[in-house]
Amino acid sequence: MKLYTYWRSTAAYRVRIALNLKGIDYSDAPVHLVKAGGEHLTPEYKKLNPQKLVPTLELKSGQIITQSMAIMEYLDELQPVPALMPASAIERAHVRMLSQIIASDIHPVNNLRILKYLTGDLGINQGQKSQWYQHWIIEGFAAFEKILSDSEYTGKFCFGDKPGLADCCLIPQIYNANRFSIPLEKFPNILRIEQNCLSLPAFDKARPENQNDAEL
Repeated sequence: MKLYTYWRSTAAYRVRIALNLKGIDYSDAPVHLVKAGGEHLTPEYKKLNPQKLVPTLELKSGQIITQSMAIMEYLDELQPVPALMPASAIERAHVRMLSQIIASDIHPVNNLRILKYLTGDLGINQGQKSQWYQHWIIEGFAAFEKILSDSEYTGKFCFGDKPGLADCCLIPQIYNANRFSIPLEKFPNILRIEQNCLSLPAFDKARPENQNDAEL
């Protein structure tokens, strides 16, 4: 498999974690989102991914999968053990609910292309951009933390004592929150789970700073 990725993309970060948890070998194909106006905007890359986003997963067959959530669920179906999703329908719904708080509600409004549109076309300043970013992180994390606090499913990780799909989504979003110096002390469960996740090789290997295209 080949993963088209960018070291600081949280969506690509999710997929790297999932691949590592599964122990699936893959090659990385870095796509720089800033250099030369953005390598994801080239005609060549658009043929792979019409949305011009990362990640893109190219299978050995040549088939293409885009969208991080679709990629991770494909990987879970392709190789069921170790599982990213629990067994029962209600448990899977719970994990998807947590995952979608990140992937559908927090991340999209703080994506690089959205931030560029805000500061470019709409002309907001850097302070306003940071305020925008912080608002959506804190609002989303507050809901996520509340669910973790109230749920019988919460364990060492977002669901039980093994990492799964929701953890794959959460950890990259915490990385972004830290990039923007957003205080997270009000979210003890989130911080506890982060510590448990980052102690595992699968998560550590996926960190942005450990990627071949990292720019530190």
